[in-house]
Amino acid sequence: MGLWDRIKNELIDIIEWTDDSNNTMVWKFPRHQNEIKNGAQLTVRESQVAVFVNEGRIADVFQPGRYQLNTQNMPVLTTIMGWKYGFNSPFKVDVFFVNTKNFTDNKWGTKNPIMLRDAEFGPIRLRAFGTYAIKVIDAALFIREIAGTQAHFTTDEVTEQLRNLIITRFTDAIGESKIPALDLAANYDELSTFITGKINPEFGEYGLSVTKFLVENVSLPPEVEAALDKRSSMGILGNLNQYAQFQAANAIEAAAKNPGGSNPGLEMGMGITMAQQMAQMLNQQNQQNQNQNQQNTNNSTPPPIPGPTFFVAVNGQQQGPFSLQSLQQMVSAGTFTRESLVWKQGMSEWLKAGDMQELTGLFGSTPPPIPK
Repeated sequence: MGLWDRIKNELIDIIEWTDDSNNTMVWKFPRHQNEIKNGAQLTVRESQVAVFVNEGRIADVFQPGRYQLNTQNMPVLTTIMGWKYGFNSPFKVDVFFVNTKNFTDNKWGTKNPIMLRDAEFGPIRLRAFGTYAIKVIDAALFIREIAGTQAHFTTDEVTEQLRNLIITRFTDAIGESKIPALDLAANYDELSTFITGKINPEFGEYGLSVTKFLVENVSLPPEVEAALDKRSSMGILGNLNQYAQFQAANAIEAAAKNPGGSNPGLEMGMGITMAQQMAQMLNQQNQQNQNQNQQNTNNSTPPPIPGPTFFVAVNGQQQGPFSLQSLQQMVSAGTFTRESLVWKQGMSEWLKAGDMQELTGLFGSTPPPIPK
């Protein structure tokens, strides 16, 4: 065997890559002085693409299969190197293997709340997170635009840039979709499809494709969630369908739980009773209004002349207005006394109920508290 044959046999003649990781996107085949001889065997496995780069210029791209390297299957490199009649001496070229499988379970999420204008709540702040999957669809473009000459390129080096792009397009997509904040949870699939269409063209500029995009959660600010909880509670209470009335019931119950009184247990019971009675009174008033409207529809009898209404101070908060009939029921329940502060239209200040001539009659038939 001659000296030249011994040198040729020492050169690499098998070029392949077996990926044992789950995040490697590009891997450069290592070799001594980057020399490859004529007839070397190139093996490209499924979900791989091999890219030959000559002096920084992308030459030939090989799809999955087995190749014996010669001028016939390296047309671009043959042209670059000027091989008119083949070659016998080794040539130098960089070989990059690009992983074209799906890279799944990449996380995305908003670092800070994003500001949006909702038709129901007005300006609100939302947080969102989810996952996405990507794959390389143009190996040469991906090396040129993203990976460059790195010998080992992983998903960790590109996900941060892609995440920023996703958040920007997610914010735009939420605004354009016009989906109310309360309906977002029921439209995650539609939102995911919409956002995929928004970001895929830009990912394509890097040789990438988004194969799966999932919105896993969109959360509202705590104060909005609290308002929704109160709205749900109002629905449970039935006819307490006005937010102010519901707040009044809450205030009365909170006053009953005030530990500063002489008998907290009694006050709590009174507060609960008053809240329940108030709900009953409001229901009765709503029923009376409905009956009155029905009577007005059926005959021409004028409605009753409205009587005076009063506001009551409970735990430093204004509640009401209440009619005399409602106050009488509250007196019977022990939740409205002579010491309760009241006010009605035309008065310049709050007065004790026992000092108002209009209300003294409410307490005349009520026995005094049982002495201890």
